[in-house]
Amino acid sequence: MPQARPNQARSEQPPKAAECPAELPAGARCRTGQDANGAHFAMAVPQDWNGSLVVHAHGGPDLGEASDPARSVEDLGRWAVLVDQGYAWGGSSYRRGGYGTRMAAEDTESARRAFVAAFGTPRQTYLHGQSWGGNVAAKAAEVHGARSGGGPYDGVLLTNGVLGGGSRGYDHRVDLRAVYQYYCRNHPRPDEPQYPLWQGLRADSTLTSAGLRARLQECTGYASDPADRTALQQRNLDDILAVTGIPERALESHLRFATFTFRDIVHARLGGRNPFSNHGVRYEGSHDDEALNAGVARFSADPTARRDLSYDSDLTGKVEVPVLTLHAIDDPTAFVEHESAYRATLDGADRDQHLVQTFTREDEHSGLSASEYANSLAALDRWVSTGQRPTPASVAASCPAFDAAYGTGCFYDPTFRPEPYASRVRPRPGGYDWPAMSAEQERAWSRIDGVGIAP
Repeated sequence: MPQARPNQARSEQPPKAAECPAELPAGARCRTGQDANGAHFAMAVPQDWNGSLVVHAHGGPDLGEASDPARSVEDLGRWAVLVDQGYAWGGSSYRRGGYGTRMAAEDTESARRAFVAAFGTPRQTYLHGQSWGGNVAAKAAEVHGARSGGGPYDGVLLTNGVLGGGSRGYDHRVDLRAVYQYYCRNHPRPDEPQYPLWQGLRADSTLTSAGLRARLQECTGYASDPADRTALQQRNLDDILAVTGIPERALESHLRFATFTFRDIVHARLGGRNPFSNHGVRYEGSHDDEALNAGVARFSADPTARRDLSYDSDLTGKVEVPVLTLHAIDDPTAFVEHESAYRATLDGADRDQHLVQTFTREDEHSGLSASEYANSLAALDRWVSTGQRPTPASVAASCPAFDAAYGTGCFYDPTFRPEPYASRVRPRPGGYDWPAMSAEQERAWSRIDGVGIAP
């Protein structure tokens, strides 16, 4: 585990009036600021504010050393539909780029506190997380708690969330990193410095995203018309897709994560330790499974690295507020089976009564129908306000009223149930057994600033 160090002193910048993004309704008031940890944030209050607040946790993670002041403003514009529905909005850019679920959850909570200082305590406060932000928002709900228990939050909306946690949520990318190198042998090339694949990329590499795309194209011709691919490129592409189960249209983005974000996790957050394993995984679906399994690189996780990644990002299911999820069935990035993993987590914590999951016949990750976002937040608000738990069917039935305003469509499938997570992502044989974290180690995590995964 990385050694803790005292937080660097930073000056807090109180929120100041700012120009609202063009997407927001007329009359909205916007402010931006920076908290004591260096995280930039943005907030907005509509002219016809209903008294409630949505605190947003963005996805990614973005990679970079410092907080990006533009990110939270861009997110505010992206989620203008929620402000249009009468909700105030607040969101953080996080104090730095790179991985850190607990850090991002703390920065999200900091953005909420800044809003309260500026505008007072809202009637209801909801967390919203999209993509990796779903992991962040779910963690924030667990760590900071429900209003009934002295915490600030009344409900949680998770959309296309990465809800399997870091200790298993990226295993398909672990497999991609190993399988890709078996077929392509250009990441790294034989004449380049070698490193274990679980690092994603060696710490001092100058490889860029464009360079990675060029290597992927060289090996698979993924960006070319199929008629223009060589026979070897087509076979490589077919084998990689069949073995990993990753959609062709998302192959480059998954490989980019398994390269650059893995490097961030391993080198910048875990002190070079390996949290990933493919030991004992049986790969199937290629033109020659025997050769693949005999030749693919194998590695086992460092138990302490696995523990630290789990502590930072895995979910306990211990939530006391309503949680509504919305997930595209054909999400190519955060597979819909993440919802099965999350339901199992809440079942294990005996909190399944707090969860309602909804699914849509959509096939995008970064954005769903605006009508569905507005409808989902309204359904969550009714649940919180009345105590009446909705059903997938009732949520679907209320969507057309919002589609009359936004016209982006309602694509709910109330009968859909995702298969178990292990049906989509190969489980690691024997599971994982990592040492428990001591109270002293947990206290050390709270002092880490920009070194470890936690804040």
